[in-house]
Formats: sequence, structure tokens, C-alpha cells
Amino acid sequence: MPDISIVAIGGYNEIGRNMTAIRIGKDIVVMDMGLRLDRVQIHEDTDVESMPASDLIAMGAIPDDRILEGVDGRVRAIACTHGHLDHIGAISKLAHKYRAPIIATPFTADLIAQEIKSERCGAVNNPVVPLDPGKRYLITQDLELEFIRVQHSIVDAAFAALHTREGTILYANDFKIDRTPTLGEAPDFARLRALGREGVRALITETTNAGVSGKTPSEQIAKDLVKDVLVGTEETRSGVLVTTFSSHIARIRSIIEASQKMGRVPVLLGRSMEKYWHTATRTGYAEKNGLWVCGRRKNIDRALKRIVSEGKDRYLPIMTGHQGEPGATLSRVSNGDTDYLIESGDKVIFSAGVIPQPLNVSNRHAMETKLKMRGARIYDNVHVSGHACREDHWELLRMINPEHVIPSHGNLITHGHYLRIAEETGYSLGSNIHLIRNGQELVLG
Repeated sequence: MPDISIVAIGGYNEIGRNMTAIRIGKDIVVMDMGLRLDRVQIHEDTDVESMPASDLIAMGAIPDDRILEGVDGRVRAIACTHGHLDHIGAISKLAHKYRAPIIATPFTADLIAQEIKSERCGAVNNPVVPLDPGKRYLITQDLELEFIRVQHSIVDAAFAALHTREGTILYANDFKIDRTPTLGEAPDFARLRALGREGVRALITETTNAGVSGKTPSEQIAKDLVKDVLVGTEETRSGVLVTTFSSHIARIRSIIEASQKMGRVPVLLGRSMEKYWHTATRTGYAEKNGLWVCGRRKNIDRALKRIVSEGKDRYLPIMTGHQGEPGATLSRVSNGDTDYLIESGDKVIFSAGVIPQPLNVSNRHAMETKLKMRGARIYDNVHVSGHACREDHWELLRMINPEHVIPSHGNLITHGHYLRIAEETGYSLGSNIHLIRNGQELVLG
């Protein structure tokens, strides 16, 4: 009987650059190849597309996959659970090393194809295979990949279930237990319960919000928050700006819907806004309705100039920059680098939380301070998370009842919070819950 091991490549010491290898005998399936965004942002002039993988590994921006050189096996497939850059951002740098297909849900596959096309430092020729949630992909005679529908802060997110003769390995990065999503369907609880009955050998799961008590609110709550805040400003003659995650198509749709109730024209501003919205229209998650979308800087500046000329009260700009990223549209507005000058009483709505990294916290604080100095009224945290909180993790554990549990996508602090949840559910550290770090391989007994 071939042994099974879990190789922690990235995302086990930090939040970001996720990459895990699952070895069954001499066959390996890689889960995710992600970027660590704060390591890129700290070097403001970093052109990731033009940098070799070795440089990005050295700066800690992408996973150090050289550990696989010492693992006795061959990579048969690369599976990606969703389209966030901390899960797919290193594919254009690393995937070419492995003669293996890249398997992803349709929205994610489209984003991966764009990442590969924009790469300017080497060619990635791996086939990209779209796989719908609920479907299976035969990797070898003994290995089959299944995607299971879940909810997250991006559409088309999935759990990856790797079915082997020795049992199923369930890779659960990232998710929330949302029974009333505003876009797409609720998680496939029936399939998850069935997996639990069939038997799951190991669960590999994120720990991002494992230390947050309670349950993550539904995206429906965020939609109501957005509507309450935005429609509550409809009688103002001042400017209203909104910033949110460009990849959060459900949230952007809610903001657009609220803008129509306000009587304002929505305008999407920012390179990533353009990228994700056009991907959503191609894959059926957004309508091709002539929405004003500007990605290039000159087009953004032209749009902001027109908004100011025709009246701030006629438009609702929805822009990048919620983390205070240098060069993002809202950051440029806060610096006074556009024709859209913040005036006393203008409102800035943050429909996004701060990603818990020191650089993000610092950048966001600096940008908010600049906006307030110019007279802006800040509406903060009009948002709900896309990550599971404490009780969601407890619920998933009880639903799946895996033999082994491996915390991932986090640091020692978040892993520690998760350990407590698992212990409350009956697991024991060192016996059937395992704490591993980047560069380590865990052989399952």
C-alpha cells in the first residue's frame, strides 16, 4: 500500500503564497501556487511579470518549491481552488517545471490563463483545464480530483477532494459557511456530508480567521450594509467613493445595485477592477450591460476629470485601493494626484477589511489619514469576511470527521487558534492533528 504524505511548501508560516503537495506513493498533486502580496508591495517598483522565479523566491514572494526536488515522486496535476493571487499568483513562475495539467473552476481557469499570458519571464505551456464544481477529473488510474462548491469572497471557489485508494484528502482553502449567498449557490453540504460518511483520510484547512469568535456573517448581510450606507447618502450633493476587492464580484454587483437606487452612475476604476469584471462577464457572473469600466491610468484620469466636470453627485466611482496600495486609484486620489480632489464632506466607503499584514495596516492607516485631512468622511468596514470564523471551522470538522487534520494558510498564531477548535472537537496534537511548517513533509500513519 503506497504511503501518503503532505508537503508544506508555502502558506504554513504566513498568510499568503499558498502551495501544498500531496504525495500518494510516487504520484504528486500540487494544490495552489500563490503569491505573497505584501512582499511584492514593500518593493513599490516590483514588476512581477518580468522577474525570474529565483528572485521572487529569495524575497519570499512565491513558494520555494525546491523542496520537491528531494521528494521521490512526479507531479501529475496542479489544482487551484479559486482565483485570488495568494493561490494562483505563482503559477506563471513555477508551473512550467512540471509536465502536468492545471485544473481549476472556469472563472479561476480564465484568470490563470490571463496570468500565463501576461508573463514576460519564461513560457508556461501547461494545459489549463476548466472543471466545474461537482465534476471529477481522472489524474491517473488511482487518483481522481473532485471540486466541491463552497462560498468565499470570489466566485467559483471550491474545495479540492483528492480521491485515492488509501482514502480521500480534502483541501479546504479558502471558504466560509454561507447559506444565503448573493451570487452563486450555497456550499454543497450534501456532498460534504457524504464525504464524511465515506471517510476522509485528512483535512487540510485554512486558519485565517480561526481566532475570530462566532460565525462569519453571510454576504447577504454585506449587501444590506452596502445598501444602508449608500442609499443613506442619496440626498447629499457631495462626492461618494467606494473601494472594495476587485475580485469580489458579488460585492461589486451589490454596490452597483445600490448606486442605481441612489440615482448615480456606477464607474469601475482600476486595472484589477477591469480584469476581474471582464472575466466575470466572460464566465457568466456579470452582465454585459455597457458599464463604464476603466483600467488604464490615462482612462481612469479621463473618467475622474469627466466626473468632476459633470458633477460628483451624478456618479459613484468604485475603485481599487482599499488596502492603501501605492499606485491604486484611491491612493492617488488621497495624494491629490488626480482631478478628483477630496473636499469637505465627501464620503469614502471602505467595503473591505484590512488584510492582517503589518504593511497593509500601515498603508491603509496612512491613506485614511490623508483622506481625513482633506475633509473626507470615512465609512469603515462596510464588509463581511470571506473566511470561516471559529464556529464555521467547528461545523466543518463535525461535518467531515476526518482522520487527520492539518492547519494551513496561516501563521503560528492562527494555527494555535485552530488547534483549540480541533481539540474541542476531539482531536489531539501530535496524534491526529498535525502542525507543520514550510519545507516540512508529513507522512500520514
